[in-house]
Amino acid sequence: MLVAVNILGVIVYLAIAFLFSKNKKKINWKSTGIVLILNLVLAWFFTSFSIGQDIVKGAADGFNWLVQVAYQGIVFALPNWVTPEFGGTAKTMNFVTSSLLPILLVVPMFDILTYIGVLPWIIKWVGRGLSFITGQPKFESFFSVEMMFLGNTEALAVSQLQLKSMRKERNLTLAMMSMSCITASILGAYTQMVPGQFVLTAVPINILNAIIVTNMLNPVEVAPEEDTIAKIGGSSAAAESDAVEDDGKKEPFFSFLGDSILGAGRLILIIAANVIAFVALAALIDRILELFNPWLSLEHILGIIMFPFAWLMGLNVHDAFGFAQYMGTKLVTNEFVVMGKIASTINTDAFSAHYRAILTVFLTSFANFSTTGMIIGCFKGIVDRENNELISKNVGYMLLSGILVSLLSAGIVGIFVW
Repeated sequence: MLVAVNILGVIVYLAIAFLFSKNKKKINWKSTGIVLILNLVLAWFFTSFSIGQDIVKGAADGFNWLVQVAYQGIVFALPNWVTPEFGGTAKTMNFVTSSLLPILLVVPMFDILTYIGVLPWIIKWVGRGLSFITGQPKFESFFSVEMMFLGNTEALAVSQLQLKSMRKERNLTLAMMSMSCITASILGAYTQMVPGQFVLTAVPINILNAIIVTNMLNPVEVAPEEDTIAKIGGSSAAAESDAVEDDGKKEPFFSFLGDSILGAGRLILIIAANVIAFVALAALIDRILELFNPWLSLEHILGIIMFPFAWLMGLNVHDAFGFAQYMGTKLVTNEFVVMGKIASTINTDAFSAHYRAILTVFLTSFANFSTTGMIIGCFKGIVDRENNELISKNVGYMLLSGILVSLLSAGIVGIFVW
């Protein structure tokens, strides 16, 4: 029965995308069908076959290994922040040590892969392959892969030439897709808090669902003559630190690496500041609500609003209400806030296998209210006023796109995990 509800949920999420479509007649149903089938096959492969499970588990173990290597650098500077198993003296490790400080190693590693040309090569050819298989425009396919590795604002920043040359309707598609990305350099932080195999499963599933949802919400016909890629960008570090100097020569490696490390440090401060501020703001709202009714809280209100969508994941009523609260909290704050709450219990018997899988997949994206501001701000610095106005007028569609992608990804993976 619950499996049937889960399948119904996926259908309902797709129906919502169709209902709110800007132009139902222009939806490319053939491409949408191909991507949906590909997504179902991938989810089935990664969750139901030993070789698929070994692939995602191996990738998750690789990120965990990187994090453990990063602890060696942390121990050198802050031995009392790391537990004895990694050479430190701390009784326990806090959120900053276990999840954020390893970013100081992971971000430079990805930027080095970009500096030597490996990461741009992977992005380019995976994007081209995705375009060939799905029939989607070349740049939209390329961008979906690019933002998986680089993040939303970073991928937009290094694609400036393309954004300036495209029609505003296509730019809106990219803005909507940007709501569903993650950044590969912080996957290690995710895998320290929630099951890594489902985090890594969510990454390609989110890419494909972003294509499905934006193709339905904002269908845009792209003529062959405009289906080109004006520029293939590098990484955020390459863009922000001017890896290519004014005279066309590549920036010296150690200068580039120094800028990358500083960028990683800024990222840690940004994440920590956001988590502290959002948790504090949520607590403030709860205190204010308590003045009216002791039962009232932000989580309870969000749980009521999101309950129907949570129940359609194939959960019983009790579990669906708890899941809905996590969903709402993630959308209002960010994924780190919820991951921090469940980190100590998600791998225990307190969560069923199905619940654990769908919650982890739902959390693995940047889809929340604050992300819309980041994307709008990024576009304002790149494209003209007409493009900006269209994107600013469609904030609701951006949020809807991000929410639907997270729901679809969790629902599709949930079908195969019980």
